[in-house]
Amino acid sequence: MNAAKTSGLPRTGTLTQKLALEMIGLGPSYHWVNVIADLDQVALWDAALDGDADWDEIFAGHHSTVDWPGGYFYGELMDAYPDAKVLLSVRDDEAWERSFRDTIWTMCHGETLMPRLSGARAEVDERWRNYLALVDRMFWGPQGTFADGHAKPEQLIEQMHSHNEQVKRTVAPERLLVWEVSEGWEPLCDFLGVDVPATPLPHANERDTFVERVTGGALDTLQAWRERTAAASD
Repeated sequence: MNAAKTSGLPRTGTLTQKLALEMIGLGPSYHWVNVIADLDQVALWDAALDGDADWDEIFAGHHSTVDWPGGYFYGELMDAYPDAKVLLSVRDDEAWERSFRDTIWTMCHGETLMPRLSGARAEVDERWRNYLALVDRMFWGPQGTFADGHAKPEQLIEQMHSHNEQVKRTVAPERLLVWEVSEGWEPLCDFLGVDVPATPLPHANERDTFVERVTGGALDTLQAWRERTAAASD
């Protein structure tokens, strides 16, 4: 995984980045959706949080990584993959806060249908329960990016800025690109030394994708549990 990796926070156009990197030959690109699609990977990330990461196993077959969990470990990955360039994806702070709160924050702390379905799934699906615990560790717990507070919009925004500034202080300027997806292909391709594709930069609706993965996965799991329970009672 020596091609590229991102250090930007979730909800900064990371699914678009995944598609873009794959279009220019830096795929497959590892993204949070990989974890949701294969919850057995949660154990690998828990081990990484405990200081026992196996990056080669986690990123086997991948040439780049975007979004969390990889972005959480940008410092460790810089050392593990010294030839990889680092992309810090950014976004207007208020738009980012709304998107983050409507998705990841709401899944864990909200009162809408999505967190209720997620919580119900956790009652019957140990792997999903472990996934939610991983999210808690990365975001809200003592090791979390937002450990200093997240209930108010200004708290999330303040810590988003803190994270971005820390990345800029940590990564050598020649190795770092600060990029917003609205800037298009040119800065990204120039930074990575590849040709600009003839097709427009892809755009993925991350909010709808996130909500559908959480709610759809919960409904499928709960339906399967209901069928197993009914069959067992026959």
